[in-house]
Amino acid sequence: MQRPYSELVAAWKALRSRGDLSVREVACVGASRTLLCAEIAAPAGAPVIALSAGVHGDEPAPPWALLSLVRDGLLDRAFGYRLWPCTNPTGYERGTRENAEGADINRSFNRGGTTPEARAIVTANRDRKFALAFDLHEDFEADGFYTYEPLTPEGPRLARSIVAALDANALPVENLREGFDLGYPPEAGHLRTIERGAVYPDPDAEREFFEGTPYSLYVLRRAARRVLTCESPRRRAWDERLAMHRIAVVTALEAQKKSSGTRRNP
Repeated sequence: MQRPYSELVAAWKALRSRGDLSVREVACVGASRTLLCAEIAAPAGAPVIALSAGVHGDEPAPPWALLSLVRDGLLDRAFGYRLWPCTNPTGYERGTRENAEGADINRSFNRGGTTPEARAIVTANRDRKFALAFDLHEDFEADGFYTYEPLTPEGPRLARSIVAALDANALPVENLREGFDLGYPPEAGHLRTIERGAVYPDPDAEREFFEGTPYSLYVLRRAARRVLTCESPRRRAWDERLAMHRIAVVTALEAQKKSSGTRRNP
């Protein structure tokens, strides 16, 4: 049974007592709901990382994995962080992919946001810059973990470090093959390349092909140098799925630090 959203909110607000984390509620204009937004301040001049989870309400493990990363002190403090613990609270409460109005928030980040949730995130992120952005998801059909990493000129591919770390911890990695459903129609195979545990989309080609903008393409275009969308296999055990996301984030942060030298924000 999915743990209630109120429990997730209470757990985040309880972390305020640590003193290094701020948690606030961001209004969704046009809807009677808010989104949690948390911040961990960056050391002077250090890059900032964005992490979000829960854009699809029937993918429950990522919000709790993100909470555990913060609660257990696993986020590398060489960076600052902007955290969106659950970007679809009404969908989470209902156990549905869509929000209360039946909209897929992860196709609504065009034109400044076409859902209340997307508008809230776009507005709050205005003028913010991130060295790296994560969006944590789950896949109902996968047997192992995999990552989407849109191609950018920003250094070694982080997905390969994640796959190596999952292998080292004996956690399953999806052996992606042609024909695995990645949400692309058959005629769009040219938009990405695949390898074990990783999908490498061409972000410019995707923008031209698909209607509705996902969070990853919005943030890559407007705010982040690079983006990772992480997918745990929904059919696996709860603790295993949390562990996959925790390992993926920690590993990617370490690889990002090595590849960039934690360079300063632009």
